[in-house]
Amino acid sequence: MARKAGFRGSMTALVTPFKNGAIDEEAFRALIEWQIAEGSHGLVPVGTTGESPTLSHEEHHRVVEICIAAAKGRVPVIAGAGSNNTSEAVDLARHAEKAGADGVLIVTPYYNKPNQEGMYQHFKAINDAIGVPIIVYNIPPRSVVDLSVDTMKRLFELKNIAGVKDATGNVGRISLQRQAMGEDFIQLSGDDITALSCLAAGAHGCISVVSNVAPRLCADLMEHWFRGDAAGALRVQDRLVPLHAGVFTEAGVTGAKYALSALGKVREEVRLPLVPSSEGAKKIIRAAMVHAGLLTS
Repeated sequence: MARKAGFRGSMTALVTPFKNGAIDEEAFRALIEWQIAEGSHGLVPVGTTGESPTLSHEEHHRVVEICIAAAKGRVPVIAGAGSNNTSEAVDLARHAEKAGADGVLIVTPYYNKPNQEGMYQHFKAINDAIGVPIIVYNIPPRSVVDLSVDTMKRLFELKNIAGVKDATGNVGRISLQRQAMGEDFIQLSGDDITALSCLAAGAHGCISVVSNVAPRLCADLMEHWFRGDAAGALRVQDRLVPLHAGVFTEAGVTGAKYALSALGKVREEVRLPLVPSSEGAKKIIRAAMVHAGLLTS
């Protein structure tokens, strides 16, 4: 079955670097190489952190293609393909499959406010159109709708629905979903700061914003946990907590791009309606990077 996927560990929700308004392909490829060298367990291009809302379809396709080509099968690539327009999501998912993605990440339809049946039919339409694993992205604070455990269980009966990126902020949801769907249902935290708590409840990893900036630390936290070293994982968490909070002082993508610019990896450039991090946010993020050992001052 298509959904037998090995998605686990620290999977980076990649930023999309820009240069003078266009995608900075050279910086993007270099970022991917660094991510893999630093131990990231997977890559997730063109999610919200990849500024998918302000990419054209052509740019969206290009980012997916670059990521897959650069990864060269060394780590799985889960391509963002979500939309609040079902036919558009189907098209994006079909392109990702054709390009060679290992799976797709599909957000619950935002703004439209569909009910549970509408969300079920949305994901079923995408499931029926492709043959690669689908990770459902449940993020009620942004999409306004919350995919229930009962609806998730219905979806898991479909051949390609493999798991969830859970950004409900409710660690208890991990336990409820594990109870309903079993341990083969892939659960990935969608909130960096709750990733360790979610692992303790039975999750398999995290789709992480902060791992753009601290890929080695985020991967190490997972490796400690997988080895049964909870104390080691907690030590890494203690180093990362200020960064988890700091990157999200404002928009996560602007925080991640500022931090990456401080490391010399990408420009701060973002697209409107986003603007670069404020000076106050930068001060918080920089202090957090020093705490984590990523910068000396």
